Amino acid sequence: MRVVLSTYGTRGDVEPLVALAVRLRALGAQVRVCAPPDQEFTDMLAGVGVPLVPLGEPVRPTMHGAAPPSSADLSRRRIELVATQFDTVAAAAEGGDALVAAGLGQVAARSVAERLGIPYVYASYHPVSLPSPHHAPPPRPGMPLPPDVTGNRALWDADAQNLNALFGEALGTRRAAIGLPPVADVRGHVLTGRPWLAADPVLGPWRATADLDVVQTGAWILPDERPLPAELDAFLDTGTPPVYVGFGSMRAPEDVARVAVAAVRARGRRVLVSRGWAGLDLIDDRADCHVLGEVNQQALFARVAAVVHHGGAGTTTAAARAGAPQVVVAQMVDQPYWAGRVAGLGIGAAHDGPVPTVASLSAALRTALTPATRERAAAVAGTIRTDGAAVAAKLLLDTVGRERAARSA
Repeated sequence: MRVVLSTYGTRGDVEPLVALAVRLRALGAQVRVCAPPDQEFTDMLAGVGVPLVPLGEPVRPTMHGAAPPSSADLSRRRIELVATQFDTVAAAAEGGDALVAAGLGQVAARSVAERLGIPYVYASYHPVSLPSPHHAPPPRPGMPLPPDVTGNRALWDADAQNLNALFGEALGTRRAAIGLPPVADVRGHVLTGRPWLAADPVLGPWRATADLDVVQTGAWILPDERPLPAELDAFLDTGTPPVYVGFGSMRAPEDVARVAVAAVRARGRRVLVSRGWAGLDLIDDRADCHVLGEVNQQALFARVAAVVHHGGAGTTTAAARAGAPQVVVAQMVDQPYWAGRVAGLGIGAAHDGPVPTVASLSAALRTALTPATRERAAAVAGTIRTDGAAVAAKLLLDTVGRERAARSA
């Protein structure tokens, strides 16, 4: 059994696919992952013995250039990526038995699977990107929705029009070149009528609709057995549990390290500052702060007082599993959704807006650091599933087996 997994994005897009790849290999499948050739992803896949097929340009330089990319630049890069996907993913999937794509940017993947005659699965890491009358579409950078459109269904219709306008011509041209008919609805084509939802059913539940037959597997979590660095371990042991502050792969708000350190100190707590892709650092040499690079969050979050972060699906899930109260300072796309879920579940606070001040972040921490919030976070931690990748791996192999049997019948 040969399976190709494909995505394009930051660590939050890549790591879940690595988790699925590990589970598929444990079931005897051969796996390749098409992903951006950032060194972080190359090392991650090498660490689990799964080949990386470089897809497009590295993501980090785009995310953290001198200035954020303009809407026009984003559109150009997205269209160029469609052509790259057709070439790269098609070559990787040749002779394969199944193709799994994660993220709506994987516009070419279903066409590749269709041309090769193999099963195709689309996976989302959060419910909010799947069309539903119960919620509005997430904001897509460079693709604003008309301000006069209201109502969830109308907003989803506008979102579909945006995606057709951006990708329709590029997709149609490449499909015609390989003998496939045009597609009227790009988003529906990519998602299919039965997408998978790789999110925890407590943190990110799916409300059933008549529009989609969603299969919720649980989050795809990559086990991490790495020990914490000795310096970090010593810092954790020498005082009260600190507050972790990190924005992962995001372009962090300006001056956020100074703001966060001051806000945490205002609550009488020590601080852990995670550099992340934004390169956050300490603001002084006081002993109550420690800076860290890439570490095992699964081990670390179990030892902190709270986690202040951007609201990525992976970080939200990791903190929830560890029973750590959270403050989510959402920046984009699905992150406001996760902020709302954290607040709604009572396991932390949703910061009001993407740019915190010392006062606003200190107020959010006041909520997160209460005994009631910690007690609630501990209770929810016991409900978080950890077998999502295993469930998805078995489901995929069962799907391939059924389709093979149907073809040979």
